[in-house]
Amino acid sequence: MKFGKSIKLIFTAIFVSLALPVTAHSAEKVKILATFSILGDMVERIGGQHVNITTLIGPDGDTHVYRPTPAAAKSMRESDLLVFNGLEFEGWLDRLVEASGFNGKRVVATTGIDAIPYEEGDDHDEHAKDKHDDHAHHDHGEFDPHAWQSLANAIIYVNNITAALAQIAPANATTFYQNRAAYIAEIKALDAQIHQMVAGLPEDRRTVVTSHDAFQYFGRSYGLTFLAPQGLSTESEASAKDVAHLIEQMRAKRISAIFVENITDPRLITQIAKETGATVGGTLYPGALSAPDGPASTYLKMIRHNATMLAGALGS
Repeated sequence: MKFGKSIKLIFTAIFVSLALPVTAHSAEKVKILATFSILGDMVERIGGQHVNITTLIGPDGDTHVYRPTPAAAKSMRESDLLVFNGLEFEGWLDRLVEASGFNGKRVVATTGIDAIPYEEGDDHDEHAKDKHDDHAHHDHGEFDPHAWQSLANAIIYVNNITAALAQIAPANATTFYQNRAAYIAEIKALDAQIHQMVAGLPEDRRTVVTSHDAFQYFGRSYGLTFLAPQGLSTESEASAKDVAHLIEQMRAKRISAIFVENITDPRLITQIAKETGATVGGTLYPGALSAPDGPASTYLKMIRHNATMLAGALGS
C-alpha cells in the first residue's frame, strides 16, 4: 500500500510540474503594437488584462508627421501583433516593418469599411477639389484614411481587432468577444445620441471649418459639411488662394463654426477667424486622443467631445 501511495505521489508531482509551464504560458499577456492612440484605446478595451499594449504615437501626437525611432523598431520586433489603420494613413509603416525585422501577425483595422474616395469627400465645393489637386502629393492614397470618425466604421474596427486577438490568443477569445459586445453597445448608444444632437440643427447651419480635412466620415454619418484650408494630411500647405477662397465662402454663407485641432498649428485658423469675424469654437480631436486628464482621453470620449462641441457651435 505504501509503495502504491508513493507511486501515486510521484505521478502527481510529475503531472503538476508538467502543468506549471503551461499555466504560466497561458497567463502571459499578448504583446500588441498599435500605431496610434485611437487604435491603442480600442485594443485595450477589447483585450483588457490579457494584452500588453505599446502605442507608437501617443496622445496629441500627429501620425501624419511621425518619424520612426530605433525604440519603435525594437517595440515592433518584440510584438506578437501589429494593429494599424491602413488606407495609407501610416505612410512610414512599411519602412519601419522592414527595418525592425517584425515577423508577427498584422491586422488592418479598416478592412471591410466603405472608404471615401477623395472626390466623394470633396464634392461639397469646388475649392476643396482644387485644393486636393494642388496638394495630392502630400496626401496618403486614393481614399480618405480618417475612417474612425464614423461610429459605424468603429464597429468594423472593433470586429477586426477582436478577431485578430482571438486568433492569436484563443484561450482568451471568450473574454475578447464579451468585451467586444459591451464596447459595441456603447458605440451604438453614442451614435444614437449624436444623431439626436444633429437632428435639431437648422439645415442652413450645418457647415464647419476645421484645420485639416479629417472629418468627412463624420460629416457623411450625420449630414454635416466640413471645409478645411489644408488637405487630408497635416503636411499639406494651404496656399494663399485656398485661404482667400475659404474666407469668401465663409462670408457669403455666413459660416461661423470654426475650430482648431489638437494636432495642428492653430495660427492659420485663428487668422481666418479674425478675417471673417468668426469665433473659434474650441478644439476638436481628429486623429489623436487627448492626455488622460483631457476631454478626449478615450475613443468614445473623443467622438462625444467633438460632437458636443460641433452641435453647440452650429446650434448657437
